[in-house]
Amino acid sequence: MAAIKSRVSASKPSSEKADTKVWLYSLFLTLQYGAQPLISKRFVRREVIVTTSVMSCELVKVLCALILMAKEGSLKKLRKKWTLLGALTASGLPAAIYALQNSLLQISYKNLDSLTFSILNQTKLIFTALFTYIILRQKQSVQQIGALFLLIIAAVLLSIGEGSSKGSSTKNPDEVLFYGIVPLLVASVLSGLASALCQWASQVKKHPSYLMTVEMSIVGSLCLLASTFRSPDGEAIKQHGFFYGWTPLTLIPVTFNAVGGILVGLVTSYAGGVRKASSITLGFVIVSALLVTALLQFLFDGKPPSLYCLLALPLVVTSISIYQKYPYRAEKKEA
Repeated sequence: MAAIKSRVSASKPSSEKADTKVWLYSLFLTLQYGAQPLISKRFVRREVIVTTSVMSCELVKVLCALILMAKEGSLKKLRKKWTLLGALTASGLPAAIYALQNSLLQISYKNLDSLTFSILNQTKLIFTALFTYIILRQKQSVQQIGALFLLIIAAVLLSIGEGSSKGSSTKNPDEVLFYGIVPLLVASVLSGLASALCQWASQVKKHPSYLMTVEMSIVGSLCLLASTFRSPDGEAIKQHGFFYGWTPLTLIPVTFNAVGGILVGLVTSYAGGVRKASSITLGFVIVSALLVTALLQFLFDGKPPSLYCLLALPLVVTSISIYQKYPYRAEKKEA
């Protein structure tokens, strides 16, 4: 009995320590997500080819992850444990899904106005909760489901505030439906599936966070490279060169974005071990980052937060509080 008590008391500080790391990494990730649009706007010229910045970001991610793995001593162990099949099982499918999702988002973005795009894009939070239940049997309490809907309402308000000054789409309704709304909804489903699969790899397969970052970056880059053979970006690279439009300052948002990718892996790893809800945690981070963006725009550009942003703030705070306070608890069966 004493041994059991000592084991429980020993695991409690460990759990609290991991929980602290989740909040710390989530805070850094929120700041990174929130600041990324402003940094990219200032340091990336319009001439920069999108594919080159994305592939460079993936390369920086791989280098950062390998350095961190070498520092913690896990790089040497991979020679014995790593297998191609294991890598493809854990990281290959999510990476391929994310690549397809990004392609669908590009199609949708061209055929929808920014407001509609932003609002519909928030449906990925619902699909994330659905797939974490299907794949991981991770149930949500009634209060947590309510918190998710509050979060979606906050995201919709923020999207309206962001897109209220932009014009609406004047395209053909059928074109908007089949080349705008449908691809975006499919992308939201894929986003939820990929998030759940990443959490499964970290939680069930015990796939290390840094290793998964390396594998997904390599697979994603290969998919992106394959797409350049018949894409406008590929033609632009052939004509102007890979680093067309780059300046030394372009490395700042690329590196910043890569660090965000590392933080996503850490949040997935630690949150998956503590509260089994890393995918949902990332949903809260993404929406909270919209508020950070609004604040930074006010501080650096003098653009005050919209009324929608001010209405969304208490909703996000309430949603996070409810979600953390009322976790799902299985009912105990009576003997």
